[in-house]
Amino acid sequence: MKQPFVNHEQLCAITAQYPTPFHLYDEKGIRQTARDLYKAFSWNKGFKEYFAVKATPNPAILKILREEGCGTDCSSLTELMLSDAVGFQGEEMMFSSNVTPREDYQLAKKLGAIINLDDITHIEFLEDVAGIPETICCRYNPGGSFTLNNSIMDTPGEAKYGFTREQLTQGFKKLMQKGVKTFGLHAFLASNTTENGYYPALAKILFETAVELQRETGAHIAFINLSGGVGIPYRPDQPRNDIFVIGEGVRKAFEEVLVPAGMGDIRIFTELGRFMLAENGALIAKAIHEKHTHKEYIGLDACAANLMRPAMYGAYHHITVMGKEHAPCDRKYDVTGGLCENNDKFAIDRMLPKIELGDLLYIHDTGAHGFSMGYNYNGKLRSAEVLLKEDGTAELIRRAETPADYFATFDFTGLFKDLPKGKKEFIFDEPQPVKY
Repeated sequence: MKQPFVNHEQLCAITAQYPTPFHLYDEKGIRQTARDLYKAFSWNKGFKEYFAVKATPNPAILKILREEGCGTDCSSLTELMLSDAVGFQGEEMMFSSNVTPREDYQLAKKLGAIINLDDITHIEFLEDVAGIPETICCRYNPGGSFTLNNSIMDTPGEAKYGFTREQLTQGFKKLMQKGVKTFGLHAFLASNTTENGYYPALAKILFETAVELQRETGAHIAFINLSGGVGIPYRPDQPRNDIFVIGEGVRKAFEEVLVPAGMGDIRIFTELGRFMLAENGALIAKAIHEKHTHKEYIGLDACAANLMRPAMYGAYHHITVMGKEHAPCDRKYDVTGGLCENNDKFAIDRMLPKIELGDLLYIHDTGAHGFSMGYNYNGKLRSAEVLLKEDGTAELIRRAETPADYFATFDFTGLFKDLPKGKKEFIFDEPQPVKY
């Protein structure tokens, strides 16, 4: 069974200080995951993890990861700004984007981030808007389907990302003519895999491609970025990846392909978001309504605006009713939020212990692509984020949004200057912090 990283007593103390809903992160777990990853790839002297900022864009989380030796993988202007503000410098940042605005490339170039080109047409675009750096990376898409153990893991040919194999050779040659001296190669062929063989299989494809490119173009390939795709077991009965088995599998491919080709100095990079953070975060919500109609419903003070994966993908997130961890799961519920959409359900026909109003629900594995995918539909406000520190104390690392935040982008209109008496207190010239 999945176990929360916080007990009921601890959680009651935290919710007394910070009202639900909020996303809770486990500092101890984050640090241990990073250390295990680095240990698993310690055979590669230049290994570096570039954490996918899009998974959990919070400066407190990024600071923890920076202390553990990680860089950041950014995909937008604001993610670059956030990384810069936290203290990441130059090639500690990887900029992997697509359909990229000029301002994003300009900032990436200014900050000295490693730019990962998504398309051969971006070469001229980058040159025009920012100039070509001496170090650059190119994203590869081999097309077709990616299979592992005779099973289709994903279909890269349907993805919008990356160069074709022919375009890689053309692109490397063109970039060398424009002054590039150092290259990287990158690919992302499957998402949320729970097979230890994914990274080694991807690595072998990229290693063989790197050898071919070096022979065809004479380019100096200094690093290979395996990107993300290593997943976590969202369901209790799913297999769990073993990062040490994965690291050893990549090492074997490295020794088999790159070393004989005289390319044994290549650095290995990863861009793991889900693997690093998902299990180290949870959405904490309170049962505030129950409904007995054609089905049994439990309504929470959280909704899909706080965690959209179940509504968007039909994704499974395990739920623990805190304080009832050992009670029989003999009640069937739809666990819902309050949006005006029928897909606003965290669970459908889920067997759980009897839930009473006021019970705290721990929704597992929301540390990546949880808060970050939030939105304001129905005027719902984004929740707070709280860090469970290694010493057991809790720290607010993002306050909850207020109505003032929601209306802040109308500040140029003057619409809220003459509110009826008694309403004006809800609107401020500047967003005000919530007083817990």
